[in-house]
Amino acid sequence: MQFKHSAIGGLALVLFAGVVAAQDIKIAHVYDKTGPLEAYAKQSSIGFTMGLEYATGGKMELLGRKIVVIEKDTQSKPDVGKAQLAAAYGDDKADIAVGPVNSGVALAMLPVAEEYKKVLLVEPAVADSITGDKWNRYIFRTARNSTQDAVAGAATLKGDVTIATLAQDYAFGRDGIKAFKEALAKANPKAKIIHEEYAPAATTDFTAPAQRIFEVLKDKPGRKVLAIIWAGPHPMVKIMEMKPERYGIELAPGGNILPVMKTWKDYAGVEGAIYYYYGFPKNKMNDWLVKEHEKRYGQPPDFFTAGGFAAAMAVTEGIKKAGSTDTEKLIAAMEGMSFETPKGKMTFRKEDHQAMQNMFHFRIKKAQKGEWDLLELVREIPAPEMPVPIQNKR
Repeated sequence: MQFKHSAIGGLALVLFAGVVAAQDIKIAHVYDKTGPLEAYAKQSSIGFTMGLEYATGGKMELLGRKIVVIEKDTQSKPDVGKAQLAAAYGDDKADIAVGPVNSGVALAMLPVAEEYKKVLLVEPAVADSITGDKWNRYIFRTARNSTQDAVAGAATLKGDVTIATLAQDYAFGRDGIKAFKEALAKANPKAKIIHEEYAPAATTDFTAPAQRIFEVLKDKPGRKVLAIIWAGPHPMVKIMEMKPERYGIELAPGGNILPVMKTWKDYAGVEGAIYYYYGFPKNKMNDWLVKEHEKRYGQPPDFFTAGGFAAAMAVTEGIKKAGSTDTEKLIAAMEGMSFETPKGKMTFRKEDHQAMQNMFHFRIKKAQKGEWDLLELVREIPAPEMPVPIQNKR
């Protein structure tokens, strides 16, 4: 009889342990830990962890439940990302997932969220189609989309200007240029895009595409601009080494991570638009992030650090507002939800769950006081000034 009682007691303990485990809030971070976008992914991971810390006061608990983060590596491969998200939802019983970095991987992951009827918070992939024609109701996004990038970039180009573009030949680049053209047509009808150049994502020699662009632009009258949309190692320095200024051609880069922008120090006065730069937002959350990040990592937080932090704020605020990790309650709570982030307030639009957010018009500084003192703020571009169209078929 003693053996029987022990067996029953043991079974009870196993069942109790299962109940306790089920009470954990499981968040899967499915992102590009290895691959060409690894540097972005590392920042996103650091920001997400710091955001959870900030949101929970360091306790890593919500609703009296422990938060468990399950990390999955997409390797920047769509098929791997799809399989990893399915494993997170199916095998690991994740309540919600966050990621990835690569837009192509994100597009492969969207149907998995719908299949498992679980929320996927996209951060930091930006292709418009994620919250556009490939979107489903389980998808939310804190990352800016290509149109937000484009509208912000268009806001920095005034007057009669002739433009050529250079972008990567995949979803991120092509969506970005499409959005840029549409945004520019509305923001500045005097601007003309006369040439589009696409190059493989891993391109390191920009001689041929740059020469084609120079040939197209060099004899045009007035202001001439090469607008660049690029993720990963940036072509700006190599193109500048080819001296586009001899043809009167300016470069208009989108913002990038600090190690990349540090190589732009010699190009003072160049302007563009950026999602986040640590010195621009003035709020308590950003102050904490900058101070703590500098203390822990010896440098300011970067572009994707802020994005990961924003994702953590969205997840925690959504769970608190829902009072649950139930998917339907989360969706109801998060649609139209506003929440604070290091770059300011964001609001999930009800129609497509895209986070509406401010952007920043920057200029590369002439007088840089330190290694990371790179940009000056020309203007914060408020979200209401960026009419981002609703592109899904809901």
